[in-house]
Amino acid sequence: MKHREPWGSRVCELCPKSHLQDFCENGKKISSKLPDGKKNFLIDIDGTICEDIPNEEPERMADEALYEGALDVCIKCYDEGHIITFFTSRSEEHRAVTEAWLNKHGFRQACLFGKPRGGNYHWSDNHLVRPRATMASSQRWWSAKRPSRT
Repeated sequence: MKHREPWGSRVCELCPKSHLQDFCENGKKISSKLPDGKKNFLIDIDGTICEDIPNEEPERMADEALYEGALDVCIKCYDEGHIITFFTSRSEEHRAVTEAWLNKHGFRQACLFGKPRGGNYHWSDNHLVRPRATMASSQRWWSAKRPSRT
């Protein structure tokens, strides 16, 4: 399967400027937006694309197995033109092992650190936010979204 760059190269910038559209409201420029139909996927790592590993057990981070189908779904979404960003509660001290693990498994998208720990997230934003709790809670989402191999 051929992927548009930068999937096969290296961890990329969060959202290339070419993906954004400028908008004005009441004669003033407002925050850029993605075009209709394009989505920003913010995906947690632990418990979403692999087993849940606490920061207190970093020795597990380098060798944890990837959930079946997780990479295929991310590639499929990326190839459809969507933005994939990993947003994790892993601490900055785990950046090197986390990025190496993502690269080892073929993920080439950006990774944001600094998500608060503890769950029960509530997101307030002036842009549309859509929950996808099923993706964060089990492997079933990956299996259901995996592209067919015909």
